[in-house]
Amino acid sequence: MSNVAEIFDTMSYGPAPEGDTAARAWLASHSARFGLFINGAWVQPRDAGAFLDSRNPATGETLARIAVAGAKEVDAAVAAAAAAALGWAKRRGHERARVLYALARLVQKSSRVLAVLESLDNGKPIRETRDIDIPLVARHFYHHAGWAQLLPQEAPDRVPLGVVGQVIPWNFPLLMLAWKIAPALACGNTVVLKPAEFTSLTALYFAELCQEAGVPPGVVNIITGAGETGQALVDHPGVAKIAFTGSTDVGRIIRARTAGSGKRLSLELGGKSPFLVLEDADLDAAVEGLVDAIWFNQGEVCCAGSRLLVEESVAERFLGKIKARLANFRLGDPLDKCIDMGAVVDPIQRTRIDQLVCQAESEGGRVWRAPVTCPPTGCYYPPTLITHLGTANTAWREEIFGPVLAVMTFRSVSEAIQLANNTRFGLSATIWSENINRALELAGAVKAGVVWVNCTNQFDAACPFGGYKESGFGREGGLLGLDGYLKAKREWLDEGAVRLPSPVIAAGEARAGGLIDRTAKNYIGGKQTRPDGGDTRLVASHDGRPAGRVGVGSRKDIRDAVEAAFNAEGWTKSTAHQRAQVLFYVAENFSIRAREFKQRLVELTGASPAAAGREVTASIERLFSYAAWADKFEGAVHRPPARQLALSVHEPLGVVGVVCPDPLPLLSFVSLVAPVIAMGNRCVAVPSERYPLLATDFYQILETSDVPGGVVNIVTGESDALAKILAEHDQVDGLWYHGSAAGSRQVEASSVGNLKHTWVNGGRARDWWSTATGEGRAFLAAATQVKTIWLPFGD
Repeated sequence: MSNVAEIFDTMSYGPAPEGDTAARAWLASHSARFGLFINGAWVQPRDAGAFLDSRNPATGETLARIAVAGAKEVDAAVAAAAAAALGWAKRRGHERARVLYALARLVQKSSRVLAVLESLDNGKPIRETRDIDIPLVARHFYHHAGWAQLLPQEAPDRVPLGVVGQVIPWNFPLLMLAWKIAPALACGNTVVLKPAEFTSLTALYFAELCQEAGVPPGVVNIITGAGETGQALVDHPGVAKIAFTGSTDVGRIIRARTAGSGKRLSLELGGKSPFLVLEDADLDAAVEGLVDAIWFNQGEVCCAGSRLLVEESVAERFLGKIKARLANFRLGDPLDKCIDMGAVVDPIQRTRIDQLVCQAESEGGRVWRAPVTCPPTGCYYPPTLITHLGTANTAWREEIFGPVLAVMTFRSVSEAIQLANNTRFGLSATIWSENINRALELAGAVKAGVVWVNCTNQFDAACPFGGYKESGFGREGGLLGLDGYLKAKREWLDEGAVRLPSPVIAAGEARAGGLIDRTAKNYIGGKQTRPDGGDTRLVASHDGRPAGRVGVGSRKDIRDAVEAAFNAEGWTKSTAHQRAQVLFYVAENFSIRAREFKQRLVELTGASPAAAGREVTASIERLFSYAAWADKFEGAVHRPPARQLALSVHEPLGVVGVVCPDPLPLLSFVSLVAPVIAMGNRCVAVPSERYPLLATDFYQILETSDVPGGVVNIVTGESDALAKILAEHDQVDGLWYHGSAAGSRQVEASSVGNLKHTWVNGGRARDWWSTATGEGRAFLAAATQVKTIWLPFGD
């Protein structure tokens, strides 16, 4: 053994193992065999052989046997949650807060055994589970205990969804559980949670904490198993919401399987996040930040900074520092407090990592593996760099989900932004610069849901987390995270409460009339354009007389409209004040022609002059509302426990499709288009199929109201056919649909290509007259996505 003087001289590591006695005693108390936690009790699967092994990835040792829930067990768990839902929802906020507080305290009191159990089951270093994961778990339950106390006052018009199905991954098993369960319970929902098949042990330990904390039976149910168990939960008709964290490919499957079901859905999916280092950065600090970004948790992090973009002038020096740092990396027993990196979760994952690295090398990448010793047994993979890459290389495009860093250089900020955004993902980004002006410029330009400035992998229960693009939708953390577990007490009208229009009248069925030919064109890129196919159809008045013709839009028309909207990015870059001025001007010009629109409504819909006048007036008022909101729907500043600020900023989705309903065709059109453009989006609108002439009249107002070409595009035709084209278009970032239940299902199912944001009515009617349900924050929230920017301060 070395003496103290020798250790100080060589600075060599010595092992510092964490004891696992308590964790193994807990496993032994269950005979290393676990059932399912349903309705507050342990239940054995009906199939006596339905168990799988939970192994220690550092050694291959079997830690326990875990039950596999089949369809009947999933039914029982959902039934238990449904039976408990009403009682839990009716509890006073203070009562729910006390339960969540008790869970937070029990997590703290059990922190050591939880940290050890997590390291044994997952392979991550004990320093990370002890110092990061478990404290954050407790923080989430504390934070949401506070929200449970406050929600009755802060959200009096909102109620819980009911039974929530939650499916979590293996990279942060207990932390992901806390992210999901804490907000769901705070809002009054009940939960059926499925942990990952590789890492279920801490979720099962948490079930016992629920019993001790006084969580009522059925409020929390934990069912273990593989993919089939998760699929049964996703498909279950008794579940009101699915909250999923995992791969983008599985997220697509879930989006398709839940289409048309009416289930709420939040997806936190994969990433390929850029780590940008500018030449003025503190390079030594940036190296340590990079270590935390990509080699934290063996790189098995959805928001890992796996794409290094370093300014060319400092690239060689920075890479030299990285290699020097990695040459002294220590891989080993996850319970050794002196190691830097533990074991990959499973041999399957290790094989996949190696296959992707080899593929990247075969495509021209240069692979450098840290000269470190991997233990002879277990799932270890050395820290790896891949340089000399093109943007088409597998290592640059695909999520490897391991300790592998892809490297490229840039020469200018504009090039850095272009390279950073050249990905289908948009979960996070890291920016390292001593120039806060450049850093914030980049933070605003990078398309990612979370941006860390001079720090990385910072998380807090109060700060929203979630992605853009194919990294999913929905947010976890803070008030925005709670939004996904609440609904309005009354959002839709009762069936039959809205007068439905008569069917579209075919040309041959219209009564003869002396109308001079009038054919309204589409409105694309600020110009009136003929439909690409040349087809038109007759639009009749309410009594069957010809009122005019409109174009029958096609795939090519939608493609042209989307391209025009995509190119109108100047609208998104304009200030909120500028957008407000334009909307006020639209309302002003609209009011000048109010009498004309009133008469048009009477002619087309058969509304009385008084009702038509009311609809025009309401439409003008709605434009004023969104002009007012344009510069007032603002974000928040969070103060997490660390010495940091976190800014939550609302950003537009981009290009949004809007498919409008027939009832109240003018008011509903304005109510849908106005919030979309007020928030800085560009719009492709499909107006009412029965009454499209109101929208084609309206574009004459847009032409004279300083609305830039391409900001609002209008394509007439068959609503559901055009909605499907919009849903399948990968350059459309969001799609709002108001039509039939079948059309809603089609929109959700067809949106899986780029996992665009969808907001559908499921065949229900909205009260467009009401300012509570026909306008307001719900529309603005659906038109935006939140970016959280982390800013550390102090030395």
